[in-house]
Amino acid sequence: MKRLLCLAIVLCGLGLAGAGRAADPVPSTYDAALARRVGADARGMRSYVLVILRTGPTRVPDGKARDAMFAGHFANIQRLADAGQLVLAGPFDDAGGDWRGLFVFAVDSIDQARALVASDPVIRQGEMVAEYHRWYGSAAAMMLPEIHRTLTPPAPTGGAEPR
Repeated sequence: MKRLLCLAIVLCGLGLAGAGRAADPVPSTYDAALARRVGADARGMRSYVLVILRTGPTRVPDGKARDAMFAGHFANIQRLADAGQLVLAGPFDDAGGDWRGLFVFAVDSIDQARALVASDPVIRQGEMVAEYHRWYGSAAAMMLPEIHRTLTPPAPTGGAEPR
């Protein structure tokens, strides 16, 4: 319950970050073209599907099969982000809990999110299961993949993926 409350606070903060304040003395910097590009409504918000990845019934044993499964998981995340469908993804750092990670999808329905999540090796192999929620948040979140690319240095050749 504590994790859910923390997640709700973080997500609400993201949502409120895009909401305008009537008493704000700063002149508007509204960008209509950008608002259209990110799918913003009149409040600068939009609908998403939030997916919580939880520990599944089948732990894939350590070794090559597990390494390949996670390599596929990261490749799938990148593919969905490149397609503009996945806005945010990342693991939870909670060793004692069963929440493993989250996805935020810019799709119209939970069914669309289910189809995208079904393509992930960690789901197909039962390592994780997904829980789906509609979420209304700042359309600025659509800019996260673009901004993230500017913060990520090129991957070194011949080394393991950093965690």
